Formats: sequence, structure tokens, C-alpha cells
Amino acid sequence: MAYIELEKVTKSFKGQEVVRETTLSFEEGRTYGITGANGSGKTVLMKLICGLMVPDSGTIRINGKQLGKDMDFAPDAGIIIEAPEFLPYRSGLANLLDMAKIRNTATKQDVIDAIQAVGLDPNSKKRVGKYSMGMRQRLGIAQAMMEHPELLILDEPFNSLDEQGVEDMRKLLLDLKEQGKTILISSHNAEDIDILCDEVYKMAYGKIVMVGEHK
Repeated sequence: MAYIELEKVTKSFKGQEVVRETTLSFEEGRTYGITGANGSGKTVLMKLICGLMVPDSGTIRINGKQLGKDMDFAPDAGIIIEAPEFLPYRSGLANLLDMAKIRNTATKQDVIDAIQAVGLDPNSKKRVGKYSMGMRQRLGIAQAMMEHPELLILDEPFNSLDEQGVEDMRKLLLDLKEQGKTILISSHNAEDIDILCDEVYKMAYGKIVMVGEHK
């Protein structure tokens, strides 16, 4: 049984189909790339899989359970969708500790370890409002992984990162892949997809138009 299954999933806005009768499956422990031009439906597809949006028709199952019926959101998932948002007047550590209280599954040490893993200093008192865009993106990746989720859904996670930042985050995601995590990642950078992904789906006009094995 596939870990994530989509069957004839459709989502429309103002009468325009953004995701069109999409049927997909994702196996556990593999990394999948979702590519396509702006407006192709990538971000909406990821929001549907997360449970942040509800499909107009079709079903989404994660580990055999249906979103919107058995659960409202993807369980055990770390998510980056669009630009991460944080309280600008608090430090990175304080922001993530606040977020950790929502599920209450990550310890303070888990949060500290995640911040260190993305190359930030957990002891820094610097307010997030003073962070560069790259630092915010790193903090967003730390937030996605701090609870040790089995599923990572990452929409353009390398946005705003410099060359070193991209290299660091690629290594981190490869390490997570080695740990058996299931990862869905969108990127405009073909090199990101080539290095990280086992299989690639290309979207255009809300539909999957190409499937490719990478490794």
C-alpha cells in the first residue's frame, strides 16, 4: 500500500481548475520532486496533501486514512508552504519553542538540535525581524523537522538561500532521506531535483504531464 494516495483530486478557484483529476501515489521512504512553471498547480497540490485545503472532489489518503474524514491534517508531517512566518520581536529559539507547544511532541533539546542542524545559533538573542531572508528560510526548515516527522512537505525550501545555504540544506535533506523519511519537494532548480529526488512529477495546467525516475 502506498504511503500517500491521491485519487481523481480536483480543486478549483472561481471556476478555474487549478488541480485537475490528479491521481498519484507516493511510497514511504522516498524523495519525490514536483516541478512545473508558476501557476502549474504545485503549491495547491501540496496544500491539499497537507490538509491546508480541501479538494472539491476526489480523495487523499495518508497511511490508509482519508483526509477530511479520518483526520483534518496530514499526520506526523513537517511542512514549508510559501514563506515561513514568525513573530518578528522574538528570537528564533523562542519562536520555535512557542510552536512546539502546539503539538507538545518536541522537547527543548529537539528544537535546539534542529536549529543547529540548519546552521543557526540557538543561543542567539537576535530577533527574527532582524534576520535575513536566508536565515528565515533556515529557521523554517528547522521548524519543519524539529518534531522528527516521518513526512516532509517542502514547497521551494531553498528560496532566499545563498550558495552555501543551498549546499547545507541539500546535505541535510539527503541525511533525512537516509533516515527513511518520505519527502515531497518542489523546486524551480533542476539541480536540486536531480540531487535529491528518486522520482519526479512535472505539472502543467493542474495535471501531471510527466513522470520520471531519477535514481
